Parts: sequence; C-alpha cells; structure tokens
Amino acid sequence: MVLTGVTAGVAFIDLGPFNTIVALTIASFKAVLVVLFFMHVKYTSEKLTKTVVIAAIFWLLLLLVLSLADYSTRMLS
Repeated sequence: MVLTGVTAGVAFIDLGPFNTIVALTIASFKAVLVVLFFMHVKYTSEKLTKTVVIAAIFWLLLLLVLSLADYSTRMLS
C-alpha cells in the first residue's frame, strides 16, 4: 500500500524524462514483492523455481532496458 502511495505521489512531481524510469522502477519493485511473498518464492527450496524466477527477472530487465533505450532515442529526435 505504501508503494502505491509513492507511485501516486511521484506522478504529481515533474521529473522530466525520469518520470518513466521512476514509475517502472517502483512497479518492478512491487512486482518482486508480489512474487516473493504472495507466490511463496522466497520460502521455496526447489532449484527449478529459483531458476525460473532468475530467468524471468533477466527477461524483465532485458525488456525494460530495450524499452528505455527506444524511449530515450525517440526523445532526442
């Protein structure tokens, strides 16, 4: 609930081109909390589960980096 309030609060602050980066960072952190606690990944000891989670995080970071790279090149032109 706190992070949802932070997201709403940051939406009213003008950070220029960093608005998207801050919003995606907060959303990613909230998603990690959901996966760890509500999907019980933090308390599992299976190697396959941890491998899938690591692969998913890598994929998410790859998509975020490529999206932000595209976004930043569109801002410059």
